[in-house]
Amino acid sequence: MANRLAHETSPYLLQHANNPVDWYPWGPEALDRAHNENRPILLSIGYAACHWCHVMAHESFDDRATAALMNERFVNIKVDREERPDLDAIYMQAVQAMTGHGGWPMTVFLTPEGVPFYGGTYFPKVDRHGMPSFTRILTAVSDAYGAKPADIARTAESVREMYRVTIEPTRSAGPLSAELLDNAYRTLSQRYDELDGGFDGAPKFPQTMALDFLLRYWARRDVENALAIVSHSFKQMARGGIYDQVAGGFARYSVDAQWLVPHFEKMLYDNALLIRLGAHLWQATQDVEVRRVIEETVDWAIREMRSPEGGFYSSYDADSDGHEGKFYVWSEEEFDRVVGKDAPLMRAYWGVTADGNFEGSNILFVKGDRRALAARFSVSEQELDQAVRRAKSALYEVRKQRVWPGRDDKILASWNGLMVRGIAEAARAFADEKYRDVAIDSATFLFQNLVNDGRVLRSFNDGRARIAGYLEDHASLGLAALTIYELTFERSWLDKARQLGDSVVRWFWDDETGAFYDTASDHEQLIVRPREVSDNATPSGTSLAVELLIRLAELFGDADDRRRATYVVESLAPAIGRYPSAFGNILGCADMLINGAVEVAIVGDPASDDFRTLERTAAERYVPSLVLAGGAPRGDDAIALLSARDTRGGHATAYVCRNYACEEPATTRDELDDQLRRVTAAAPPRA
Repeated sequence: MANRLAHETSPYLLQHANNPVDWYPWGPEALDRAHNENRPILLSIGYAACHWCHVMAHESFDDRATAALMNERFVNIKVDREERPDLDAIYMQAVQAMTGHGGWPMTVFLTPEGVPFYGGTYFPKVDRHGMPSFTRILTAVSDAYGAKPADIARTAESVREMYRVTIEPTRSAGPLSAELLDNAYRTLSQRYDELDGGFDGAPKFPQTMALDFLLRYWARRDVENALAIVSHSFKQMARGGIYDQVAGGFARYSVDAQWLVPHFEKMLYDNALLIRLGAHLWQATQDVEVRRVIEETVDWAIREMRSPEGGFYSSYDADSDGHEGKFYVWSEEEFDRVVGKDAPLMRAYWGVTADGNFEGSNILFVKGDRRALAARFSVSEQELDQAVRRAKSALYEVRKQRVWPGRDDKILASWNGLMVRGIAEAARAFADEKYRDVAIDSATFLFQNLVNDGRVLRSFNDGRARIAGYLEDHASLGLAALTIYELTFERSWLDKARQLGDSVVRWFWDDETGAFYDTASDHEQLIVRPREVSDNATPSGTSLAVELLIRLAELFGDADDRRRATYVVESLAPAIGRYPSAFGNILGCADMLINGAVEVAIVGDPASDDFRTLERTAAERYVPSLVLAGGAPRGDDAIALLSARDTRGGHATAYVCRNYACEEPATTRDELDDQLRRVTAAAPPRA
């Protein structure tokens, strides 16, 4: 018999709808029962693509004896962390403080008031490797709650004290300086893995936002090592097993330092961020390998992650047919049979062997130098590329017949904003009409279904939008709208971005604290109002909000937006200086404030050939902190970048400015390209 989760839309919650556990979704019904019966709450938080969540569900939540113990002693609540990042952040902070580490599944025991007093992550079915069994934990916690209320109260009060820091007023650390960026570069370069790319050792995550900052730093300061770190890291990932060599798209992370063995889940946000980084890297280098990988990843997202309505799904599971990674790996025998006459060449190209490199099977990865490989097999590089394409096509057709990993098909506002932004920037860089249409159509879907009167809803699934949106949702969609404006120069997209920028300030900014909160001021009251400022797997809501306000300030000349954004970065500067890898996105905001945005206004008819020439010139060059406007200014136009600017000699004209100083109006490709090169790295920082 199904439990209460059967009425939810989250695929993760629906995975648990037939557990014998008497699960509740988070809400008044569960909290009221805990309060009325003075029962502790067992809160279990996870997500659909989480491997160890599946393991614990199979071992414990599907077990009738364990479920009976849970039902007898606790009010059991199951939460999808992707739908409720507020709850995840609040209780993860407590688990990390209690245990020194965190992760999912997260298992937290709460008082009826929702205050955590004990917690952990995965607990095994039986005692194992020094870990107590889940049933042992359940019994001990329940007994302590009944027999030692004073101890429980003291622990809960200490947790409350930990949370009080979120309501303390922030303070500016003083004016921002270029030293902040220099120190961040030095710290990141010291952590760089010169052999395999990326940072530190295993497990190894892409850390896309830190790489994006380093690309900015190269463009601003002409530090070749910064570009080398980005290019080498990106290519090493793209050649490794973390990248799906058959279908495109990146897995969440690599369990080793060589990017070979991935944790096989594929998340929308990782790929969105990597698409955007790759588009920027191609603009900087014109590297054909980078472009190929980005195009394959965008094509994968469109083919396998896009809903018929136009939104993008959240993730693919690591497991299929009961085994992690089974969907993606190959035996040598099957590989040879599928690839056919190209098998010897392709085995060498992708490192396929009889013994394999993962539990007796092969994760495909690009092995060695392609030029040397071509010479070894007496084929041209063009013939090698053709063989790779044939093999990918054949492997994909066979792989399609396998049992697919589970797909989480909910559409999340913030993650979709990131993907729309990534695809739009790839469309602009590559002049790709297909990508352009996808980005516009997807953005249109999001604003039609998840935005109402400037308020964003978090999640869309089964034809329904639900859950009040968070700071990251509003800011991410605002930035997506700005990127669509830069792609189309249609004023309506700019107006959408401005409306969401206003909502960010109205609903999430707190004057007394001097900070953005992750939940709106009218959000459900929790034990604390969460405020996460560091960038983790995705940019923090704070860093996205700051970026949105800075860009809007450049476009509209809004001093209040600039002042507020500047204050936030100033208040975070000490933390950024100590932990730059945790603030990759906001380092980009700091760059814009310290070095100044590069403002480009192209005046003229967007449909004309001369306008398109200037537009393509700007699109093909990497320009950090670019703020772009275009079209024919109207008399009542409030876009500061376009006001009082006209065409010259009847031709579309580009105006390039930075730090309140402008270049001569440019009407040719060469003039504009030279100005962009000069103004990106030159001009002293704003005082």
